[in-house]
Amino acid sequence: MKAYSSSLNVLMIAQYFPPDLGGSATRAYNLAKGLFLNGCEVTVITAFPHYPHGKIPREYRWKPFKIEWLGKIKVIRTYVPPIKSAGFFRRILLIGVFAVSSLFALPFLGEVDAVWASSWIPGIIYGRVKSRPVALNEDDLTLEDLVDLQLINEGSLVLRIAERIYRVFLAKGDVVTPVSPGYVETLSKKYWVDKKRIHVVKGGVDLSIFKPCVARPKSDKFVVLYSGAFSVAYDFEQVFRAAKIVEEKFGDVEFVLQGKGELLGSMLSMINELNVKSVKIIDKLLSREDVAQLLCQADILVLPIVEYKKPYRGMSSKLYEYQAVGKPIICCSRGLPSVYVRETNSGLVVYPGDYEAFAKAVLELKENPELARTMGENGRKYVETEASIEAVGFKMKEIFEILTQRNRLPRL
Repeated sequence: MKAYSSSLNVLMIAQYFPPDLGGSATRAYNLAKGLFLNGCEVTVITAFPHYPHGKIPREYRWKPFKIEWLGKIKVIRTYVPPIKSAGFFRRILLIGVFAVSSLFALPFLGEVDAVWASSWIPGIIYGRVKSRPVALNEDDLTLEDLVDLQLINEGSLVLRIAERIYRVFLAKGDVVTPVSPGYVETLSKKYWVDKKRIHVVKGGVDLSIFKPCVARPKSDKFVVLYSGAFSVAYDFEQVFRAAKIVEEKFGDVEFVLQGKGELLGSMLSMINELNVKSVKIIDKLLSREDVAQLLCQADILVLPIVEYKKPYRGMSSKLYEYQAVGKPIICCSRGLPSVYVRETNSGLVVYPGDYEAFAKAVLELKENPELARTMGENGRKYVETEASIEAVGFKMKEIFEILTQRNRLPRL
């Protein structure tokens, strides 16, 4: 794919953006910065910070919107109600409100050459208003995940209606940019998206923030860490049961889980029920810089993906961040993340729910520091060449330049 040299004004529309947690927020941030580093002028329309706790910070209350700057990236935040993003109807309400409130930003936009949207409805509207090409982002196969997590019945009327709506939306995008190659077949076969319109663009990682520590402070604890949302996509019971096994053999291993989310209450109850002493929960939102420092202080980083009905087809942005700090990974998955970790030789893979294998993997890495070090180095080397935000931004800019060039040509 050939790139053109002209500078682009890119409008990004994403309901989730840091300090919100989750892969969608991380993806939007990484792409915004990656596009900027590739010479683009970037404006982001996003919601007030709200995920996953539903608490709107004081400086946004009673305002329809607020304009901020992330360096030279313009960020226009618009209203969403202060409700927790939990349950189907609350999530739909938040999506609907942001679809409307995001239009408040229209008078404050300058020139726009292309639109990238993880929030499809306002993205399509802005694309039509500005007469510019639109890339519809696909962070998750949401409907398929609901079925695989057994949160909705396959073949239900609600699901069939939602699938038809998805087809309509996806037909409106000039291109579709999934974060995972595992989504391509579903987008093509189920949602009728021409493969020529599908371009996989990785989530990427900001290597200026996520990097190996220069010197790690001495500690009497061997730390196994998870950082992110406490959501139904992750199996924390597997972590707790593995911790119970490990603590019976070694008293110097500590399991740390940092983040926020709807599962916090059940996690605390489970720890008490299992009487696990080696688990520490940090119920706190951290800045990206603080998360990077926390990851640096760990010995092992874990991705405990829950067991899906079918092998998981997505790619968690955590994997790139974990690799970037040069730490070995324990990946609990039967799907694409496990393939990725094996292919990059950056960690060990166990099946979801197999807490005995999880505990064995922890002990293997603890007792083999050279293996752990080598796996950490392998991960860092991979993201430096394949998943930096500069590389991700360059690919997205390349796609937009071809689309805008086509739009300048007369139709035959």
